[in-house]
Amino acid sequence: MKTISINCENGGERLDVFLANNIQGLTRSAAHKLLETGRVTIGSAVVRKNHKTSPDEIISVVLDDPEDPAAAPQDIPLDIIYEDADIIVVNKPRGMVTHPAPGHPDGTLVNALLFHCGGSLSGIGGVKRPGIVHRIDKDTSGLVIAAKNDRSHLALSDQLSARTLTREYDAIVRGIIKVDSGTVDAPIGRHPTDRKRQSVTDKNSRHAVTHYEVVERFDKFTYVKCRLETGRTHQIRVHMAHIGHPVLGDIVYGYKKPELGLSAQCLHASKLCFIHPETKIHMELRAALPDYFCAVLERLRSDRR
Repeated sequence: MKTISINCENGGERLDVFLANNIQGLTRSAAHKLLETGRVTIGSAVVRKNHKTSPDEIISVVLDDPEDPAAAPQDIPLDIIYEDADIIVVNKPRGMVTHPAPGHPDGTLVNALLFHCGGSLSGIGGVKRPGIVHRIDKDTSGLVIAAKNDRSHLALSDQLSARTLTREYDAIVRGIIKVDSGTVDAPIGRHPTDRKRQSVTDKNSRHAVTHYEVVERFDKFTYVKCRLETGRTHQIRVHMAHIGHPVLGDIVYGYKKPELGLSAQCLHASKLCFIHPETKIHMELRAALPDYFCAVLERLRSDRR
């Protein structure tokens, strides 16, 4: 068994719901079991499922050891943007899953990192997510940082929490955004009827903020840059759809049929800024737009001409 600690950013949420929303792969029923068996504590006190969370509470949870086997190394090519003894930053291609999950047991970024880095990956993420500090969707391309040791992993996670590790995305969205820049400040939680989707909701949600800036306008689409202030699941996709401008090619939150020949959303994690966990040097890394994104831009510019 292992114990993890979770810092509660916001208050007022039932503890069983909070645990299910914040521990990867934990179901509500599993959260109930943890609470009923006294494996959830705040300070030294055991708490129950009807406890309402409060801001800045540190909740400790004793979890069973994972039953799934560890991810296996696989010789998969990596587009490495930066690497040293402590961290590695790669440009993940569209279509690659970040770490093993149901339906995707291998062929992931983690499998590739295990082959490339050997045993030099942080163990904080467990056997399925070694080294992974943050992730991006399967059909989103772009920058992902992984830690090669626990100290670097913790330092980068602290930067994520403090919002000093910043991520910028390029996206093409449906419709014409008339303002040059804006901010979407709307809480995100699981969709009330579809557990595979997220939605803007006040129920069992978490604070989420996305800043966007228009780069170029077309007849029916807008090219924007989005900067994450928080990092919720599907955040940019949910927020842009919420304001009426879903990401082009996103059939989950936008138009239900492929457009312009796209098989996935036109979303690319293009910029990553952080303080190096060991050298303390400010790092600013970029990944050029992939070919599929450039091809869509060229088509839109051609149609406009």
